[in-house]
Amino acid sequence: MRDFFIKSLEVVINVIVVIAAIGIIVAAGIAFVSGDAAAAQYGVGGVAAGLMILIGGGIYLTIMAGFMYLGIGIYQNTKRTAELLEQRAT
Repeated sequence: MRDFFIKSLEVVINVIVVIAAIGIIVAAGIAFVSGDAAAAQYGVGGVAAGLMILIGGGIYLTIMAGFMYLGIGIYQNTKRTAELLEQRAT
């Protein structure tokens, strides 16, 4: 039962990462497209804003996904180590 929840967590993390990546691309695209009107009126938007969203969002997503996958990896390694030690003990 425990393995089911761990595998389910991996699937949920995969889905969240993909949705976040799509969100970053969509937000950057909106900043690119709406940049001309917003830059003229408010001084924000445009290519620079779109690039900053892509770069900043990509770095943030990479770090957060890395930490989530690191936690799952630690669990997997601990599980394999425990199984190996049980085999060697008998």
